[in-house]
Amino acid sequence: MTLKVAVVGVGMMGYNHARVYADMPQVALVGVADMSETAVTEVTRRFGGQSYTDYQKMLDELKPDAVTIAVPTARHLEVALKVIARGIHLLIEKPIAFSETEGRQIIAAAEAAGVKLMIGHIERFNPAVTALKEHLAEGELGRVFQIDARRQGPFPARVQDVGVVIDLAVHDLDVMRFITGQDVVRVYAETERRIHSKHEDLLTGLVRLADNTVGTLTINWLTPTKIRELFVIGERGMFRVDYLTQDLYFYENGTNATGDWPFRVLRGVSEGRMIRHVVAKREPLRAEQEAFVAAIEGVIPVPVTGRDGLRVLQLAHAIVQSGQEHQAITPGS
Repeated sequence: MTLKVAVVGVGMMGYNHARVYADMPQVALVGVADMSETAVTEVTRRFGGQSYTDYQKMLDELKPDAVTIAVPTARHLEVALKVIARGIHLLIEKPIAFSETEGRQIIAAAEAAGVKLMIGHIERFNPAVTALKEHLAEGELGRVFQIDARRQGPFPARVQDVGVVIDLAVHDLDVMRFITGQDVVRVYAETERRIHSKHEDLLTGLVRLADNTVGTLTINWLTPTKIRELFVIGERGMFRVDYLTQDLYFYENGTNATGDWPFRVLRGVSEGRMIRHVVAKREPLRAEQEAFVAAIEGVIPVPVTGRDGLRVLQLAHAIVQSGQEHQAITPGS
């Protein structure tokens, strides 16, 4: 059976959602909606479907089975509730909502309506991150000590309603939770506003996970080249992920831990071999949307739930608060 899908909001991310849907087998892109008639006309010219400037009219006339919501964050609640009220499954581009209260409203409405709700934390679907999680789960690093995230680049004019924490740091907060299976229990942040007129555009943050792993966040919109890297340091060495090239490297601790846990003894650290793991590269957005479709069809559980998205939003807000108050914050659960 062909799944009918539509996209609400065809800016940069919405455009790409439409592009990927149009290329997926057993999926039909039936329509796109945006307040810009020029934008929707261009998308439908390239990828098919019908164009609308009124998304509710599109939902009522085309009756899609599933919708991607890629409108500005401040409109997530409004659009999501209209989609849910019609019994349509939805993928919401991160973050889940503008506020935690709005996020909870979306989750409650989806649960009451029995529709599948997924949040678009795309870095979970980067093949290098998927491979890293598998290697960590197999115990190849031993105990994890520290996770360092670097997500830097130029200021994006497209982002107006949130700062760098909500726009970018949420990726790394979600990845840290995803690859370790641990929640964040404390955050501390220093933030600055150098170029952005309303929100922070620089973050240096610290997080502590429930298993005492320490994480760092170096995030900004001030770097003239794009950097997307993750380092995971543990007993047996260090993994490095390059999100942009989808490469995964392992730097071996030449002075390795000996013995079996809990009797393993780490006797020191020295430089060992560097191993570049083979990672089958593919577009993370394609993997994300395939997972969304599989969840709708009941093949897999929803991989990034509304509650996942809500927790990451809570952590991001705690980081913003910490940056404003200059003190450590213990985020509520």
